[in-house]
Amino acid sequence: MSVRELVVLGTASQVPTRHRNHNGYVLLWDGEGLLFDPGEGTQRQMLRAGVAAHDLNRLCVTHFHGDHCLGLAGVIQRVNLDGVPHPVTAHYPASGQRFFDRLRYATAYRETVPLREEPVAADGVLARTASYTLSAARLSHPVESFGYRLVEPDGRRMLPGRLAAHGISGPDVGRLQREGTLRGVHLDDVSELRRGQRFAFIMDTRLCDGAFALAEGCDLLVVESTFADGDEALATEHGHLTAGQAGRLAAESGVRHLVLTHFSQRYPDVSAFADQARAAGFTGELTVARDLLRVPLPRRR
Repeated sequence: MSVRELVVLGTASQVPTRHRNHNGYVLLWDGEGLLFDPGEGTQRQMLRAGVAAHDLNRLCVTHFHGDHCLGLAGVIQRVNLDGVPHPVTAHYPASGQRFFDRLRYATAYRETVPLREEPVAADGVLARTASYTLSAARLSHPVESFGYRLVEPDGRRMLPGRLAAHGISGPDVGRLQREGTLRGVHLDDVSELRRGQRFAFIMDTRLCDGAFALAEGCDLLVVESTFADGDEALATEHGHLTAGQAGRLAAESGVRHLVLTHFSQRYPDVSAFADQARAAGFTGELTVARDLLRVPLPRRR
């Protein structure tokens, strides 16, 4: 399998700190790169993390608060400066088109790479490729915000013992996979379903139906946990999650690996966030993100 991993470029929320850059996350998936919410400093963080502009195929912005998009100008210009050899697609809330336009053309530069603008106006599928389906769902925040979900198509796992029992080997295995039946043997007789891997990216939101729809059954969930549980009232007021709420979201959605991020500057130490997510019932693998961390997708069950 090709590399499938999350590269964390930054973990700060509204105000960066000495140790936390503004938001920025790259999902590497079978030779493609999806950059989520590039805040200020993303271009330099990419350099530090070993991610090149050539690695990027999609830019996905959840909403147009500065810590989630101010790095767009630099990233778009870098894509053009480096002459990325493939088109790049940008997804972002359609209601923020004026902000995207300002960022795209913030300064003078030479456009050399096709940038496809595909704004998001409603829940649903944004793109289908051979490797994944990308979709979006509306979140609950003071400005319009969408989270993103990536799902690999389901496949089949061939079972050697059953193939041998039916006398199927060599090129006949491929023929059976293509045609579905061979000499009275059906594909279901010698294989089992291999569920596609699932990833979701959820930023600035209260708990809402959209967040649960995005997180459902995910192998890897990246979710904001701006506030500690003791500041839940602030979180609700400003349209954010606490660590405990993020843990509840992951637990109720059957998430395998939870990544907490987007921390307020009011918390120099966020080690307690893991305990709060656990206290909410999450028992899977859990990571409190830090800048430049790489998180591989969990192995298939």
